[in-house]
Amino acid sequence: MRQKTALTLEDARRVAHAAHQTALANKWGVVISIVDDGGHLLYLERMDSVQLGSVTVAIEKAKTALAFRRPTHALETVIAGGRLVMLNLPGATPIEGGVPLVVDGEYIGAIGVSGVQSAQDGVIATAGAAALIAV
Repeated sequence: MRQKTALTLEDARRVAHAAHQTALANKWGVVISIVDDGGHLLYLERMDSVQLGSVTVAIEKAKTALAFRRPTHALETVIAGGRLVMLNLPGATPIEGGVPLVVDGEYIGAIGVSGVQSAQDGVIATAGAAALIAV
């Protein structure tokens, strides 16, 4: 049998903490979501006064990054370039702010961030993902 790396709650908290610190440093209020390798919510944090709609968007960005094995920014860029058919991808939220969590080439989950401009969401998500790699 093959053994695989799994995202733990402690890992998710470390990723979320790094993302949270980046958001705080920039005075950006966001929702941070972490999903496991099955796309199931493992961790969610909604900062004070962030719009409720960002909860669902953050989760969907994380699921998209995991399902398509790439940052959601890549999908957003393709669509912005005119490939509108990509809007029909099932289960895709092609808005920057979702980043897969990869360890030793294995996709073990993803982070999704929503609440500010999508490029800012992407900065926060990338900082969170980097915290997992840094260990």
